[in-house]
Amino acid sequence: MDWLTTSTILHDLRDLGNESAWDRFVGRFRTPVVTFAGRIGVPPSDREDVAQETLVAFSKAYREGKYDRSKGSLSSWLFGIAYKQALMHLRRERRREPLLSALDDSRLPGDDVPDQRFATTYWDVTWEEFVFQECYSRVRDELSEETRRAFERVVLDDASPEQAAADLGVSVKAVYNAKHRVLKRIREVRAELEGNEGLGRSAPGV
Repeated sequence: MDWLTTSTILHDLRDLGNESAWDRFVGRFRTPVVTFAGRIGVPPSDREDVAQETLVAFSKAYREGKYDRSKGSLSSWLFGIAYKQALMHLRRERRREPLLSALDDSRLPGDDVPDQRFATTYWDVTWEEFVFQECYSRVRDELSEETRRAFERVVLDDASPEQAAADLGVSVKAVYNAKHRVLKRIREVRAELEGNEGLGRSAPGV
């Protein structure tokens, strides 16, 4: 598959005449924003709107030269925009809840929206899952069947190396070696993906 670094995607985004730049940008960054919106309580019907509004605001600010890498990672900057957009939708939903609760006794008023400290934690988890999946999707096709199955059994399924070895009929050492090789390759791919843009922290175990 084509593998575009984040630096390339963002560089192309500056060109207003590049019609495919927006599609590539959305394809890379839509998923974590939608997932984050759901985790902090945005209703399913509003999550795509949050993502669209976040990415529109991000691209506009980026094209205006407002992203300064020296002041924080791209991940942190995107979080700030996503959190602001999510709050707008959550507060609008909260304003509707008293009326909806009066019409439907099964509905209870929602909790207060999460503050930024808790929302940051949700974002960090979401972002690292996203980056890990992006990198592993690239690495997966490079692996032998045995290596792939061993890695997924211990990392994705959270099995012990001993259990994975027994399930797969290989040695425990082979499982450890597979995990080490794949994580090393994921680190390399992550560096390629991020380029010089400073996307954020490393993924868990990577």
